[in-house]
Amino acid sequence: MRSLDLLVAFICLAEAKGVPAEQRRKVVQSFSVRRNASSDTTPLQVGNGNFAFGADITGLQTFKPFAIMNTWGWHNFSLPTTPGQTSVEDYTGLEWWTHGRLVSYEQPNPAQNDISNWLRENPHRLNLANVGLHFGGANVVESDLKEKIQELDMWSGRLTSSSKYNGSKIEVQTWADSDSDTIAVQLQSALLKKGSLGLFLDFPYPDKEKFNAPFVGHFNLTSKHKTTLERLSPRSAQIKHTLDDTSYYTRIQWEGSEATITGPLNGTHRYILTPKASSKIQLVISFAPTANFPKNKTTYQQITTASRTWWHKYWTKGAFIDLTPVKSDPRALELQRRIIQSQYLTAVNSASDYPPQESGLVNNGWHGKFHLEMNLWHTLPFARWNHFDLFHRSLPHLYTQLLPSSISRAKKQGYKGARWGKMTDPITGRSSPGEINSLLIWQQPHPMFFAETDYLSHPDLPTLQKWDDILTETANFMASFAWYNSTTKFYDLGPPMYPVSENTNPNITLNPTFELAYWRFGLDIAIKWKSRLNQSHPAIWSTVLDNLAPFPIVNNTYATYEGIPNMWLSEETTFDHPAQAGIFGLLPPSSQLNLTIVQNTADKIKETWHLEQSYGWDFAMLAMNSLRLGDVDQAVEYLLHPIFKFDDAGYAVGGERVPTPYFPNSAGLLVAVGMMASGWRGEEGVKLPGEWVREGARVEGFVTAL
Repeated sequence: MRSLDLLVAFICLAEAKGVPAEQRRKVVQSFSVRRNASSDTTPLQVGNGNFAFGADITGLQTFKPFAIMNTWGWHNFSLPTTPGQTSVEDYTGLEWWTHGRLVSYEQPNPAQNDISNWLRENPHRLNLANVGLHFGGANVVESDLKEKIQELDMWSGRLTSSSKYNGSKIEVQTWADSDSDTIAVQLQSALLKKGSLGLFLDFPYPDKEKFNAPFVGHFNLTSKHKTTLERLSPRSAQIKHTLDDTSYYTRIQWEGSEATITGPLNGTHRYILTPKASSKIQLVISFAPTANFPKNKTTYQQITTASRTWWHKYWTKGAFIDLTPVKSDPRALELQRRIIQSQYLTAVNSASDYPPQESGLVNNGWHGKFHLEMNLWHTLPFARWNHFDLFHRSLPHLYTQLLPSSISRAKKQGYKGARWGKMTDPITGRSSPGEINSLLIWQQPHPMFFAETDYLSHPDLPTLQKWDDILTETANFMASFAWYNSTTKFYDLGPPMYPVSENTNPNITLNPTFELAYWRFGLDIAIKWKSRLNQSHPAIWSTVLDNLAPFPIVNNTYATYEGIPNMWLSEETTFDHPAQAGIFGLLPPSSQLNLTIVQNTADKIKETWHLEQSYGWDFAMLAMNSLRLGDVDQAVEYLLHPIFKFDDAGYAVGGERVPTPYFPNSAGLLVAVGMMASGWRGEEGVKLPGEWVREGARVEGFVTAL
């Protein structure tokens, strides 16, 4: 941006008075999602971060068996019966030579294939049920419905769906409660009074596939599980679902019409609710791990009020960016659409007590387990957009809960401190067996990034204390993991290891650029943390920090790792995640960086990188790198890159390598836009194109990046 543009931008922002609530509402509702047919991959969702309901064109799950998933709904298949592989304790993993000694890694053991597979697949997240329209036994398909119209109002969390069947209108409103695993449904149609329309509830058995997309579970494996119906009152009933050693409950309460509930239908786990003598019925359907349900959320009105209240607070209390006044550049409107819809979807799928899987609560990618390296993307937007209530849902308690298993993992491998796993779950804290899972390390300094972000907005003793044990054990491992090279007199990272890109030979991957930068950042924060607490830190932290290997440089650019062959000359070294961009983008400026080399590297990535083989948050990371280098227009181009796709409802398209949706993209977009809106420490201020600001673009309430 030219200096005149910067001056005008700052003047315009100084004169702006923020974005009033009414203008926020207009912007949000201008991007309401409208459909006339079901998507084959992305449902329209209502939810609250810990619970989500995915709907087809009917507002329910009539024709497309999308999922109802939540935070507590997990299940284990039975353990293998293979001799020597019948318990978790039987699993040994694999040993690799690591700097002259054998280290045990959580990897599939060919001699223990059955228990290795079981550990990878279990526990897995459950699809709690399907809820859909029942047409009295008629074989109705989606094309039989006419005049289909659906709208998701993100301002209130309301999904409205209407259609006609045999000349009669069917209207459905679908809502989710703000703080329980509950949906509210209003169904209105003359077909109800005729007895030819009702609702079904069906319960699936989980499947073992790594990517259960777009649907989750089997509805035909009925002999493997059990459901039982209990009628609680003339207007309520309860269904207990038992799968092996797992049970949970579904409670259905209705008003506005008398109704009967029957089932299961022969050979299924499907139940039918049929209203009597009324054209309207309102239902509240709740899920719980026990038969104890909230007593204050039993009516349709209570749920809809809770939803409206929560979403109003979400949209009016956090940060906001309004690009709708920009008329000269069509990119602004498309970026605004992605921003609004990503804000809604991350709140529904990622604002959880635990990190989501990368496909959120839409489908069951990676068996429903979360990836700790992706937790940075999933959770950071809530801090940058000033929703610390959502940021603190999972932090720091996630790390507190995983700390014992992480200390145990490091100790077993001969290291000090806590080694955070990669692909894990909140129940066991195990790292799922996998070569990449066990050798990836860039998730390690994440607690420092989170803690520092938290502290800069809450610089008090409670913040320091709640993160202290986590940072101490994290830094202890980081210092212990670094290996002193007596030849070079530096501390090295690896081998064996996988860098961010996950596409190198782990046995020769040494001193990757991003990990070196992140190690320096993490140890520096850990040392500052102890200083803020007026405590001393272990001397080894400073020793490693001051003597880490230098960044690897090839032809005046930063290389992926030290000694990499054919950097910039081979497709094998210029695809997947261009992590070098993260050292001056995601990570804050450092005195260790040569900005000429940083610029050369950014230019080389733009010139040679095979971005068509990228699928994730690469574009957000490249955009932040461009912002720090002063190229705002390039940042916008990266965020609107043709490969960085978002569908009509705002879901990030996964591409060929991962399923759709891929929520690190959504979160990455919001992190990058947050930097555009507020800059970073020492370089605060708007980073939007100057013309956008001159035309009236406004930002408000953002937390400045590190």
